[in-house]
Amino acid sequence: MAILPHYGIDFPTKKPTGRFTNGKNAADLIAEKLGLPTSPPYLSLLSKVHNSNKNMSFVSGVNFASGGAGIFNASDKGFMQSIPLQKQVDYYSQVHETLRQQVGASSLEKHISKSIFIVVIGGNDIFGYFDSKDLQKKNTPQQYAVSMASTLKLQLQRLYNNGAKKFEVAGVGPIGCCPAYRLKNKTECVSAANDLSAKYNEALQSMLKEWKLEKKDISYSYFDTYAALQDLIYNSTSYGFGNVKGACCGLGELNAQIPCLPISSICSNRQDHVFWDAFHPTEAASRIFVDEIFKGPSKFISPINMEQLLAI
Repeated sequence: MAILPHYGIDFPTKKPTGRFTNGKNAADLIAEKLGLPTSPPYLSLLSKVHNSNKNMSFVSGVNFASGGAGIFNASDKGFMQSIPLQKQVDYYSQVHETLRQQVGASSLEKHISKSIFIVVIGGNDIFGYFDSKDLQKKNTPQQYAVSMASTLKLQLQRLYNNGAKKFEVAGVGPIGCCPAYRLKNKTECVSAANDLSAKYNEALQSMLKEWKLEKKDISYSYFDTYAALQDLIYNSTSYGFGNVKGACCGLGELNAQIPCLPISSICSNRQDHVFWDAFHPTEAASRIFVDEIFKGPSKFISPINMEQLLAI
């Protein structure tokens, strides 16, 4: 999907790049703030290594993210093309081993302990819950939320076992307010989906606090995507947004009945929309989130912001 026009229309190359947005995504914008190049996707680095037979440097950052991925391995039932979190962490473990061979264990430990691991995942698991009668039968929303958080902890622990000490972790947004869900509810937010999002965020914050007590040498910053996106929606005019309900790219009611495809219509002013497609934010919305991740206010980012995390 994200390799088709109109994705990437506002990216510097004006071409689709696999990012589910019109331009840069949060990972790009964080790198921009740090004065670093965008971390390249792991699999593209790997293919370059195979094609050139050269050592590839992973030292300045690697991106293991995969569109459609979830905390649970089966979250991507619809397309089955994404790389779930467990596999992403497997890939990190391989990179860790490669780097250990290249630079030695002590240099690597020092480097990794200063590196920030950005973890943004969970939304697709919530979509998966509401798409599956079976999951709903087997788990109450509360049980599912707790299971998401404990499964995530296992993967964070694997990162920690391979040297990770600093984590920027994002909660999920109010999933029920994305255009795809508003479409099902006369353009209003779907409260059941928002409730599960809130339950997961609570479970996630409890898990992080507990984990910090267990592992004194970790530092983390938690971004409350839910509160930040709600703030954009309810105070849209003060942020300069005119449309908080519909997608910029798509067709039909709320531009969300048909996905963002080459045949879809796109809004002329992408700065005006919070949502780019039926699920994902525009670059304009992501820029606001990244500013909040870096500097606060503390109602959105706690116990420290990313600037403070960097300084530790």
